[in-house]
Amino acid sequence: MSAIRLTAIGAAASLIPGLALAQTKITPAVVFFDAAPVMKLIMVLLLVAALAAIVVTVLKVLSGPRLTGGSTYLQALRLGGPLIGLLGAAYNGLMINIGIANSASPPPYAVLAPGVAEAAFIFVLGLIAGVVAVICNWIVEARIDRAVLRS
Repeated sequence: MSAIRLTAIGAAASLIPGLALAQTKITPAVVFFDAAPVMKLIMVLLLVAALAAIVVTVLKVLSGPRLTGGSTYLQALRLGGPLIGLLGAAYNGLMINIGIANSASPPPYAVLAPGVAEAAFIFVLGLIAGVVAVICNWIVEARIDRAVLRS
């Protein structure tokens, strides 16, 4: 690469928060570690929320006839998880577009790819959290139905 091109890419990456240099191979770990702190927080919260839904479901199923608590959390997560993921992805997309608008020349897609991957990753994590919550809610509802039919 020429020195001028390296300087231009470096200037674009340093001045524009929505742009970063693409790695040779982008993996979910690379996407996570290259993400902004707010996006990392959203990613971690979505993963923890999905794991908490599984824990709540296991505790409710193992509790026997005492089926109290946790259903509201599952119902909120099945609706809120995808929305939080979509909000994070939309914010990331906004930052990418602001970065493109503030650059003198359109950056190559290899420079934009990590930001796009980050937005897609956040959206997918939101969908995963929502799907896990839906499945867990079905399991809990089936358990409640069986408990009601037995009595």
